[in-house]
Amino acid sequence: MLKKLLFLLATLAGLTTYSQSCPPLTSPLVGATDVPVSTIIAWAESDGVPGYRVRLGTTPGGAEISETSVGNATSYTPPLGLPENTEIFVTIILDFLFQSNEDIVCGSQSFTTEDVTTVPGCTSPVIPEDGAQDISVFTSFFWNYAPTATSYDILVGTAPGSGNITTDNVQTLSFNPPGELPPNTLIYVSIIPRNENGTANSCTPFSFTTGDVSPLPGCTTLVSPSNGDVGVSLTPFLEWAPVPGANGYRITIGTSPGGADILDNATFFATSTFVIDFEPNRTFFITIVPFNDGGQAIGCGQESFSTIQGCGPFLNPDSGEFITLNPEIALDNTFSFCENLEPLSLTAPPGADGYRWGQIDQFGNDFIISETAEVTLNQTGSYFLEAYTLISLSGILLECPTVLNFEVVSSALPTIDNLDIRDTALGLEITVQVSGVGEYEYAIDDSDGPYQDSNVFSGIAPGTRTIYVRDKNGCGIAQETFEQDLTVEGFPNFFTPNGDNVNDFWQFVQPREGEAISLQSIRIYDRFGQFLREIDQNSQGWDGTFNGRQLPAGSYWYKAIDDQNRMIQGFFALKR
Repeated sequence: MLKKLLFLLATLAGLTTYSQSCPPLTSPLVGATDVPVSTIIAWAESDGVPGYRVRLGTTPGGAEISETSVGNATSYTPPLGLPENTEIFVTIILDFLFQSNEDIVCGSQSFTTEDVTTVPGCTSPVIPEDGAQDISVFTSFFWNYAPTATSYDILVGTAPGSGNITTDNVQTLSFNPPGELPPNTLIYVSIIPRNENGTANSCTPFSFTTGDVSPLPGCTTLVSPSNGDVGVSLTPFLEWAPVPGANGYRITIGTSPGGADILDNATFFATSTFVIDFEPNRTFFITIVPFNDGGQAIGCGQESFSTIQGCGPFLNPDSGEFITLNPEIALDNTFSFCENLEPLSLTAPPGADGYRWGQIDQFGNDFIISETAEVTLNQTGSYFLEAYTLISLSGILLECPTVLNFEVVSSALPTIDNLDIRDTALGLEITVQVSGVGEYEYAIDDSDGPYQDSNVFSGIAPGTRTIYVRDKNGCGIAQETFEQDLTVEGFPNFFTPNGDNVNDFWQFVQPREGEAISLQSIRIYDRFGQFLREIDQNSQGWDGTFNGRQLPAGSYWYKAIDDQNRMIQGFFALKR
């Protein structure tokens, strides 16, 4: 952690040079032609880069059209469109905020715009709104971009289509009438887009009514933080210069130029305010517009500042890799709550300064249940562990969290309901039938395993056996012992079918003592499990042949069924 903190402080002090991948254009694609002049320029996100600046030019690396900071947005819409039939060079600059001298200027990527052959369409007003009342006589006009337009004809008058107050042609999206407009008057404004092919057709003027003469307030500027500041607190105290004659201020804050995702035209009657919990390592764009009874200030510009670097990732200038200040910890995705045992107790892995355990309900809401390294859980569900490190930056204590989600599932000690035992040519086949809510594995004769996922055991020799069933989530082991005694006196251990009339046949012989044994059948197999012959208890027996061919010396085995349907099996030897 100390190593990471020292590296961060070195980063704040300024680095020399480093390598970073530049993002490719995603729209338009490099080399594209006939691109609309109203296109949105977009590029891929570059990891670890807090902000971007975009240059648009007609030469490689040039900014003849514009150069704009867009914060951490990965797209930019040229407000006045692009020149037609022109190769446009896009230069993306990786803006590292704290190392302004170390920003990376990427190589230019280009595309070619369309040849516009039609007149533009009409536009619509932004300020004042159509039909607005009591508008200041000092107001300016603002309107939306009309695709393919290169300029706009302006007619301002007291009748629709009239220019009896003023006329002009501008290449912007705003117009400030000279002097002041007549007070308490219905004003008509025609904004007619134009390009080399002509002017827009049948554009309807918009109108508004002015109020009494009252001077508009001027614009203000940020005092704290100043325009362009970096390393600003995540909970800054915003302050701006007071404006004489202003009744209040309308503030808009966004994470991209013109954006309003933080504050949208919020009204303040003082010249300062706190803003809570800005995101770290980001650029924020702010516009402050004073207003009074006569209206609001005209043409107030946008300012920006950047917050302190947060938890990363930060680019390592030596390795070209990224580091973060979040704790590097791991946790299983699933834990089992054993119904037959005590509640589940978990301990967080080491490597963090603090911990929070939480539960997530069925609606996706989360709530904290422990703020220590330990937690006790007694029900199933979705949970999370938030482990964090504490970093002091510019006097601000910053939490760098790592959040790990996990599930707690129900499990229990298994119950062995039945052992289904069948004799096969290769030995016993045992199927273990269990019940329970857990996930189980199986072993035979040894509680330490090896365990298998299958509940079927094959090729098992007869005798006394114990089956073990273990819950995979640690809820315990169930066991059951059975005895399958398949050995009976009277089956010879060997025979010698060599034609000397001595022990030439293999056959069951009744034991001299005890009750007589009655067998329904006796089957003989080779050591590979191939069936060879079935003999009757009262026959001469087996002569060691198969399909008239003498079989070689070796081991063979038998399986007999008595009159109580008990299986009896064993091995014997054929000797020659």
